[in-house]
Amino acid sequence: MYKNILVPIASDHDPSSPKAIAAARLLADGDAQITVLTVMEAVPEYVAQQLPKGQLAHNAIEIAKGLRAELEGQDDIVVEVVEGHSGRTILEWAEEHGVDCIVMASHRPGLSDYFLGSTAARVVRHATCAVHVMR
Repeated sequence: MYKNILVPIASDHDPSSPKAIAAARLLADGDAQITVLTVMEAVPEYVAQQLPKGQLAHNAIEIAKGLRAELEGQDDIVVEVVEGHSGRTILEWAEEHGVDCIVMASHRPGLSDYFLGSTAARVVRHATCAVHVMR
């Protein structure tokens, strides 16, 4: 049983995300903390300069609102939205927050995933805690 579980969810909301949350609940200790994390890909500075002031912060708020709406009634789940590179940011967030288990959904790998590596593959390879990948 785990006490601090992280469930990364892509902003495009993979259809297996509810399965990952259900698995996290099964793996959770009675008083465990479950956090749903979405990583907004970093926008290059030359692009960010062209956006209206506060647009990226507004986007993060809207993503968090959308996740909270989807998780309505599941008040025990904390929602976090951060900016960065998905795989690296998930790993850093988990390390900084003492996560002892990461539960994440993964799509079926295509040929490009074997050469480039998917976010799930990066997390599995580099995480310092348990990782459960849902397919």
